[in-house]
Amino acid sequence: MSRKLRVIPFLFLPLASCADESTEPNFEYMPDMVSSAAVESFSASAVTADGRAMMAPPPGTVPRGYEPVHYGPGPEEAARAGRELANPIPDVDAARRRGEIAFRRWCSPCHGPEGLGDGLVARKFPRPPSLVADHARGLPDGQIFHVMTFGQGVMPSYAQQVLAEDRWKIVRHLRQMQAAAVALLPRPAAPAATPAPAPVAPAALNDKGAAR
Repeated sequence: MSRKLRVIPFLFLPLASCADESTEPNFEYMPDMVSSAAVESFSASAVTADGRAMMAPPPGTVPRGYEPVHYGPGPEEAARAGRELANPIPDVDAARRRGEIAFRRWCSPCHGPEGLGDGLVARKFPRPPSLVADHARGLPDGQIFHVMTFGQGVMPSYAQQVLAEDRWKIVRHLRQMQAAAVALLPRPAAPAATPAPAPVAPAALNDKGAAR
């Protein structure tokens, strides 16, 4: 590069630094989109096809990091999810610990810390069923995930509050709670042994071989 070309950039420095800030703004070099007009999200717009400033995403698009659940609400769909869905989260300590944190944060206010249905909210609303009872232990993982996703009865959907991955981890923690509850159940007593019958002495025979 020649010496003249190296000097040219320094000629523009006075234009950017010597303007009178009290009367006029400084000069901007290549402002790009910094000074573009700001539009409120829900305001009207004369540029878009539907007249709204906040445009809807194209049909069929999925947000980054979102995992769609191809089921609808209702008991029949919940049962179908129980038949078709398997827990994708490995049954490891880290998953169960994260599930415990999410359970205490989102589930224990109604279901209680041990899943017995004795949470603080249950004092003002109908008490939910125990999550460690026979019925809950018999529910498939996919059905429990569906209930957390879409809600059931008076329980609302938690799809917006709890990530899908954390919902599966809650199921892992729930299974651990259920196993601990079963271990505390009293074991049925073993049946009493039936005494063996006393041996019967053989009958004496006469000289003709008949019993006397």
